[in-house]
Amino acid sequence: MISEKMTKELNNQVNAELYSAYLYLAMSACATDMDFNGAANWFFLQMQEEMTHAQKIYDYICSQGNRVELEAIEKPPAQFESLKKMFEETLAHEKKVTSLINGLADLALEEKDHATSNFLQWFVDEQVEEEESVNDILAQLKLAGDQGPGLYMLDKSLSERVFTAEEE
Repeated sequence: MISEKMTKELNNQVNAELYSAYLYLAMSACATDMDFNGAANWFFLQMQEEMTHAQKIYDYICSQGNRVELEAIEKPPAQFESLKKMFEETLAHEKKVTSLINGLADLALEEKDHATSNFLQWFVDEQVEEEESVNDILAQLKLAGDQGPGLYMLDKSLSERVFTAEEE
């Protein structure tokens, strides 16, 4: 069984992951409105991924005999000035999530909660991948510019992303 403090913080993370999903769904809608259908696909799949993250933490809390408590989810922004701005916001958001995950990992170590520490390692590794992926897209956006064939090709490549359920 995990501590009350750890349970509270994991519940906060479930809600943070649900906000992430909500944010990426809003970005998908905005990208669709801007006719970036590839980016809309990328953000929609990112939303699905964040939902699986929330579910993993939810399941872990329950498996430890504790209760999940959901909070209201803040409304995300609905408009973004450009595709580049959306991915810059994505990187900033993922860095915030990385900080939250690292805080949970620190708490698990502090409490000598080896089971939770082990559980959280997957999320630590996942955040490295998340930030790297967005950094790669931002580098491509820098090369492509704000309009023209490069941006079209990048959007086309973003449409090739597919959702795969993540391994436990």
